[in-house]
Amino acid sequence: MSSKISHSGVIESIADGCVKVRILQTSACAGCKVAAHCNASESKVKMVDVACADSTGYHKGQQVVVSTSLGVANRALILGFGLPLLLLVSVLVGVLFLTSREGVAALSAIGVLIPYYIILWFLRDSVSRRVSFQLEVA
Repeated sequence: MSSKISHSGVIESIADGCVKVRILQTSACAGCKVAAHCNASESKVKMVDVACADSTGYHKGQQVVVSTSLGVANRALILGFGLPLLLLVSVLVGVLFLTSREGVAALSAIGVLIPYYIILWFLRDSVSRRVSFQLEVA
């Protein structure tokens, strides 16, 4: 198994050391010959911001490969989905145990995510240093 995750894309814009890359993410069956006749195949356009110290070698419309390590991808998943899920379930069970009121427990569980994501937003510079992408010419 590879320790690197990579996707090919096209540079949309370059500004202030940040390269914005458009990636077409397709499902496993999107490349099938009958994909046009099947509802299971789908594709999504994703925009990825890649911080580059030297972006002079890139230009708009250029084909590139965006990559990151598996550890960085796992860290991003934990911050974006794992910890919020753990927080949501913990608060739901805790408030339900303390109050026995399902409505209060549900609202508390959803409400605790608001400060979590606000704190994550304030720490975005620290997170961006730990969750980073590399850019390579295709």
